[in-house]
This record gives sequence, C-alpha cells and structure tokens, in this order.
Amino acid sequence: MQNKSLKAFLFAIFVFLVPLSVTFLSAENIHTDNIVVVLDASGSMQEEFSSDPTQIRMDAAKTALQAVLTMIHDGTNVGLLVFSGSNVNKHWVYPLGPKNNEVLAKAINLPLPGGKTPLGEYLKIGADRLLEQREKQYNYGSYRLLVVTDGDASDRDKVQLYTPEIMRRQIRIDVIGVDMEKNHMLATVVDSYRRADNPKQLIKAVSDVLAEVPSTGIDTEGENMFELISPLTDEVVLSLISEITKVPGNQPIGTQLVTPAQATEMSAPTLTVNTGTSQPSSNQKSNIGFLIIIIGLLVITWLIFKKIKPMIRPSIK
Repeated sequence: MQNKSLKAFLFAIFVFLVPLSVTFLSAENIHTDNIVVVLDASGSMQEEFSSDPTQIRMDAAKTALQAVLTMIHDGTNVGLLVFSGSNVNKHWVYPLGPKNNEVLAKAINLPLPGGKTPLGEYLKIGADRLLEQREKQYNYGSYRLLVVTDGDASDRDKVQLYTPEIMRRQIRIDVIGVDMEKNHMLATVVDSYRRADNPKQLIKAVSDVLAEVPSTGIDTEGENMFELISPLTDEVVLSLISEITKVPGNQPIGTQLVTPAQATEMSAPTLTVNTGTSQPSSNQKSNIGFLIIIIGLLVITWLIFKKIKPMIRPSIK
C-alpha cells in the first residue's frame, strides 16, 4: 500500500512538472534555429568568375543568399555579418533576429567589395553573438555559421586559434569557397566545405547548407518515464544528474583559449566535402537533452524520496 502511495505521489509530481516545463520552454521560443552568414566583401569579390566572365562573384553571392535565405522557415533567426565592405559602416547589416524577408533582401544587396579578408576576427564576432543567443535559449535550438568567401584569411592565426574553440562550443561551421583555385584553409577542418566555381554551384551550395537546418519541436513519443528510470542504480542516477548540469560554455570565444597544439592541429571529429552529408543535427541533440531534463526531474524527485522515506510511517499497522 505504501509503495502504491509513493508511486502515486511521484506520478503527481511528474504530471505537474512536465507540462509546466514544456509550457515555460515553449513560451521562451528556446528551440529556435539560428544562422549567422559571414559574407566576404573583400576586394577580390568584385572579380568575375574564371569560368564565366559575365558574372561577378559578389553579385552571384547576393543572388544565392536572397534566393535561399528568404525561403527558409519563418521561425528561424537569421543574421548577416559582412567584412571589408567599402560602404558598410556596421558589420551587422542584418542583426541576428527573426527573419523579415523585405529587410533581409535589402541588407543582402547592400555591401560593395573592398578591403582585406579578416575572417578569423569575424568568425569570433559571429560565434560570440550565437553564444549570447544560446544563453537566452537555455542551450536549446541549433546554432551555425555559414561562411561565403573567395580567398584565404588575412588573419590566419586568428582563424587557427578560434575555429577549434567555436566547434567545441557546438556551433556548426559551413564554408563555401567561391571560385577558389585551391580549397580554403578550413576545408578539412569545418563541418562541411563546398566549392562554388560558378553561380549555379554557388546557389546549390547555399541551398544544400541551409536545407540542413533542422525543424523545431519536441516529440517524446509517449514513453513511460517511470519505466525508463526504474532500473537505474545510484551510480547511474548521480551520473545523470551530472550530465544535466553540463551545458556548453556560452562565454565569448577566447575566454577558454585552446592550447597552441590544439590550434595547430585544427582537428574536428567529422568532415563533409561536397557531399551534403551532415553530422547529427543540433535539434536532435536538443530533443535528447530535453528528455534527459525530464528524466532528471523524476530522478531528483526519486532521490528526495529516498531521503525522506525512512521518516514515513504507515498510518495503519
């Protein structure tokens, strides 16, 4: 009788906590996907494609971004970060936020090429903004940088320093090399690298990258949470609680600097080159994380009951 009462009490807590947490998380839009495009507006982007002298690289990049970004899910947060534009006073020509197609199209069309290629500096700027947004979304949602560039960075040391740290913070980096004679220095490092040797390939590359943006939502498929935790030992319970408290660091890039050896190696767990193959989406990871949190709530409640159970005395002997 006492065991039934305990299970009933646990179930009551579950029924109360889960809808409450789902309502809270949904209200904060924490599953929103976030994309920051880092667009190269250096002087070389004014040049024509080697395979098509009638097409300028920057014009093709603008066309590709306008064609694809306006078609992604309306609930997605989009940001456009431009470096070296001769007429760009603020590098955020479209600050990361809800997608407004009309305003976004004007922002994409704004930059005029000029200057060098400080890619490392702008990778940090874009990643820092994504980390700030991730803090607001309680580490849920997806976060990615899409780099569109036609040349190697003028600050290679910063690229080598920041890229491994950005990726360890679980921010995806996709790079498109526009009409480059050889692959970009990040080609074998980032989550995906695609060549775009003509305007059609550029549109396809942008489309392929953004087609991988996961849809949002939560699907627990009606699993019985009590069945999930019933076989857990104390050691497993403590391990679960430890995992729940682990979240990706959202401090600015450079706060947790990589070692010189790590920066030199520039290694990453997986690589995609021109195949469209991607790693498991951040949305899949967030759904798993949500399930862990729910299980964690039940586990913590269970631990509390283990502490107070000796204090419980049956009313009928």
